[in-house]
Amino acid sequence: MPSPRPPRRFLRAAALPTAVAFCFALAGCSSAEPSAVSATAPSASARDEAGPGPDAPPRTGGAERPAPTEVAIPSIGVRSTLMELGLNADGTVEVPPAEKGMTAGWYRGGSAPGAPGPAVLIGHNDTRFGRAVFHDLKNIRRGADVLVRDGAGKTLRFTVTGKEAVSKQAFPTGKVYGPTKDSTLRLITCDGEFDAEGHPVDNLIVYGVLA
Repeated sequence: MPSPRPPRRFLRAAALPTAVAFCFALAGCSSAEPSAVSATAPSASARDEAGPGPDAPPRTGGAERPAPTEVAIPSIGVRSTLMELGLNADGTVEVPPAEKGMTAGWYRGGSAPGAPGPAVLIGHNDTRFGRAVFHDLKNIRRGADVLVRDGAGKTLRFTVTGKEAVSKQAFPTGKVYGPTKDSTLRLITCDGEFDAEGHPVDNLIVYGVLA
């Protein structure tokens, strides 16, 4: 499923490396065989290519902090290293390759965990290789801990404040990627029924705040 481009108001705001005008629509989720997204895009072939929805605001990173290297969610048995994700050539957010479905990614166009603003972590639900890292994200509960370790060896504890399933056609761009005074966290994967092309039609978004 093609990913919408960022709205013009966000594109104008980004004089940033790799034209970081956040794009909330990750590459589509699919149960079919691969379909090329771009030369640098991850494979869009899996049952779940973990995409958020459309558009994205300018970077809100604030004070520089080390990039995150690992995420753990004890209550649902998740532990993963974190790869860095940028933008595809068409302005959509990268997702981890399907063959690395058990590895989550951090969108480097957003905030680093611990800095003011939203840190966005993206992971697959399922891929053509099977169950993926955020398969059980739907079971997470309010108040659960999400532990993020950074490159300096510090572990930050975020507390889940809520979650919601949203249509990819009505992705809450401002709510997810908009600036926040505190350090916040968003976990994103695919969710919902499949469309005629085998793409999940929804995204699951989990919200958290630094404890």
